[in-house]
Amino acid sequence: MQFVDKALARRFESAEEMPQVLYVRVFQKVHPEIGAAEEEICGGHMIFAGVGSPIGRAVGMGVDRPFTADDLDRVEQFYRARNAPSQLDVCPLHDPELFEMFKERGYSIAELNNVLYRALDVDEKFPPVPVGCEIRCGRADEAEAASGIVERAFFPEGAPKEFAGLLTPLYQMEDGLTFVASIGGEMAACGAGLIIREQKVFALFGAGTRIEFRGRGLQTALLRVRMAAAAEAGCEYAVIVTRGGAPRSAMPSGWAFAWRIARSRSLRIGRSRVVVLKCVMGQS
Repeated sequence: MQFVDKALARRFESAEEMPQVLYVRVFQKVHPEIGAAEEEICGGHMIFAGVGSPIGRAVGMGVDRPFTADDLDRVEQFYRARNAPSQLDVCPLHDPELFEMFKERGYSIAELNNVLYRALDVDEKFPPVPVGCEIRCGRADEAEAASGIVERAFFPEGAPKEFAGLLTPLYQMEDGLTFVASIGGEMAACGAGLIIREQKVFALFGAGTRIEFRGRGLQTALLRVRMAAAAEAGCEYAVIVTRGGAPRSAMPSGWAFAWRIARSRSLRIGRSRVVVLKCVMGQS
């Protein structure tokens, strides 16, 4: 079992932090009306991508340095100025004083997520893709179709407007990796992720399979292809953040829980709270 210290935890935090930062930078160009913004804070970033957006929290701050009351004041002002709830992600490796400060200011848990990680090895050999399946890199002209697959996988009755088209900006990111799985020339599934070169971490997300093609091992195959590509790009770890249990495609492949995230919120805008707590474990 690998020990997860603060240095490794900070690297894993980047899997939640940097995709949001880069999404904001895309939104600033293509959707300036949103008022998307990001600022560095205490080693991490404060991120805003629109009121109600699933993207937009303070992430990565205070893991490798103290997070003070003045820092929290800055976070609250950043979100208050945008009429949005103050939201922060934290893990058990943060200093205990941080949790006391959150408690004193009325923060409470709003959401629990699990963080999984897996070491990558460029020499690792994976089984072949399922018979009859072709996996290749995604193309920019497929962005909307792939995003639609992911949306229907999570929201069969239709995605809320805040979640619509969330995969498409990834196709504009230099270090975004997108793959599609086709059967009989028809797009059946997709999977994506982001290479975070500074931390040598690969953030995995953006996976979905059309209902008529499920149960054929497509997501397991897409996961392996993405891990191999990330290892080839120099990444040392792959990271998945998921609500609830681990994806079925991940657990047979050597993944392990790093920690659990708890996101908290209060009801008043300008004094709203979101905190993410995480339980540290290692790879078996």
